[in-house]
Amino acid sequence: MTTRILPAVGDPDAARSVTTLIGQLPDAEPALPVTDSTQLVDTLARLAAASLDELPEVVLVHERIGPVPALELVREVALRFPAVGVVLITADASPVLFSAAMDSGARGLVTLPLGYEELASRVQAAAQWSVGVRRHLGAGADQVTGPGGTVVTVSGAKGGVGATVTAVHLALAARASGRTVALVDMDLQSGDIASYLDVQFRRSVADLASIADISPRVLQDAVYVHETGLSLLLAPAEGERGEEVTDRAARQIVSALRGRHEVVVVDCGSQLNSANAAAIEMADTAVLVATPDVVAVRAAKRTVRMWERLQVRKAEETVTLVNRHHRATEIQPPLVQKITGTRVAGVAVPAHFKELQAVVDAGRLHELDAKSTVKQALWALAGELGLVQAPSAASAAGQPGKQLARAGDRGSLGLRRRAGGR
Repeated sequence: MTTRILPAVGDPDAARSVTTLIGQLPDAEPALPVTDSTQLVDTLARLAAASLDELPEVVLVHERIGPVPALELVREVALRFPAVGVVLITADASPVLFSAAMDSGARGLVTLPLGYEELASRVQAAAQWSVGVRRHLGAGADQVTGPGGTVVTVSGAKGGVGATVTAVHLALAARASGRTVALVDMDLQSGDIASYLDVQFRRSVADLASIADISPRVLQDAVYVHETGLSLLLAPAEGERGEEVTDRAARQIVSALRGRHEVVVVDCGSQLNSANAAAIEMADTAVLVATPDVVAVRAAKRTVRMWERLQVRKAEETVTLVNRHHRATEIQPPLVQKITGTRVAGVAVPAHFKELQAVVDAGRLHELDAKSTVKQALWALAGELGLVQAPSAASAAGQPGKQLARAGDRGSLGLRRRAGGR
């Protein structure tokens, strides 16, 4: 049996050493090394999207990989691609690290300097485990990209461009189509989802920050089930508590939610910190909201360039939504796409502020009228991003947004009758 091995090594010298030794293993098929965590996850996601069989049997993660720490990367790969055997390469052979690596989902640990016998043994064991998992999943099974569902982050190019309204309605559209949906407020110091949805709840994302292993029971205690059926994980009421949520905590929280929901929508606000940067990096889709004015478009370009410098997200992997669009404005979506280097959404949200005023003031954003052109546009965007199930996403007479909005009104009415408050 041929064993496909994908090394993830940041240091060029270490990469050459690892690749040379892998090439000596019997029946090994080494792939070109990936040099950082983002490239590794992107590569695996692309292969998994094609077919489960395209994934390598073994991934080798070097301890000096970056920007995500090695153990966190092992955990993410193990969660998202459970049919891949992950082996950690490290100079630390202590029992503490070995235990931490196993807890993160590694199938083995190889110590530095690399030795042929040890590497061959660990790779063989990981490959056999991978083959067993794939046999259990069965030939011809549905494509597997990891447990749980799709993660979408929504960020604002600057404050006040409509990121939270966008995040809320993407989540509502997905929920109305029958999917299980979590909506997370990762705007840690000034999140407003609770205000927009008329929620008072003492638990927040900060309560999960110090928990090493987030069990379903712990997650359930921190989540507020809204009358619409959305599972809400709110920003802390005390903004200073946002500092408790580290990038590692954010990854664990998003992974835990992804494992229990078909769709996870994360409102990242307009300020970048380590927590929402981690969410943006691990998201399947990252939406950047901008308005068609010079200040906002410049801010969008600045944000995209910063994401690239910090290796959070590539410009071409970002979707920019033009909000408050009007045909008479000088800046149109094609120009936004050219300036930012991102892909601009096919839907532009019209500048109809008055439609939102009453529901925003009442804290009942979920009750926005189905006839609202803003709602129709945002729900059509949910269809464009693949967040809604096929029957609800089907369009008639070219009006998918209206169909989804009507479904949402019917669905939320039923949910209000059945839902219990906290």
